[in-house]
Amino acid sequence: MRALKKSIPHIFLMGYLLIILYPFLFVLFSSVKTDNQSIASNPFGLPTSIIFDNYVNAWVNASINTYFFNSLYIGVLSACISILFAAMLAFAVTRMRYNKVSAIVFQLILIGMLIPNNSLLLPIYGIMRNLNLLDTHLALILPYVANAIPFSVIILAAFMRSLPGEIEEAAVIDGLSSAGLFAKIILPLTVPAIVTVFIINFLGNWNEFLLANYFISSNELKTLPVGMVGFRDAYNTNYAQMAAGIVFSVVPVMIIYAILQEKIIEGVTAGSVKG
Repeated sequence: MRALKKSIPHIFLMGYLLIILYPFLFVLFSSVKTDNQSIASNPFGLPTSIIFDNYVNAWVNASINTYFFNSLYIGVLSACISILFAAMLAFAVTRMRYNKVSAIVFQLILIGMLIPNNSLLLPIYGIMRNLNLLDTHLALILPYVANAIPFSVIILAAFMRSLPGEIEEAAVIDGLSSAGLFAKIILPLTVPAIVTVFIINFLGNWNEFLLANYFISSNELKTLPVGMVGFRDAYNTNYAQMAAGIVFSVVPVMIIYAILQEKIIEGVTAGSVKG
């Protein structure tokens, strides 16, 4: 009886896991089926034969490769730049000698998080138009970086506050400047939080649709979310190729989580414990 009680939570968790995984498994199985008829005849089952032609056609013929690398390049570059600026700002806020000024700066950063991103669409569009950056990747990179900085500063500042002050005191005694302290001591110790912030920022950039849809008009510059809409309109009668395109947009995120999941958990939890 005791064993049965212990197994009940695991049964519920397994059922919950299956509910979460089922949509992805359905798309994955559909992407390797031959055609719509095979999907309709056996929508919930394993494919009788595995066909990878759908991935080849989606990758090459539907320009998914172009959209994929555009999103990857923009997402990674924007996340890296935002982390660089946020780390420097978090270091300044947490190590600033004047506590009142530090508090005011941090409050301004918090206010930045209260502004909905969608409400900034028209002002950002006007700025990009005045700078002649529309229909360029910079029209996406600059807003992505700016939008990510407030959240990134808050996470990194919380982590930096948990670092022991004795380490920095020893580094200063050894003759390190503020720049050396930041680059050689603080940044290496903040890697778990940096990884967490990078993943969150990258995923936000990877999935962002609104700015990419309005600011980019050239097909060769479009990102994957925008390209997938055109892909859906062009291949709405071929569900197998549509499923292959969806897999391309999901797999990178799953790979990143699989590789960096320990760092993500460490970065989320470590800042809550005073070192």
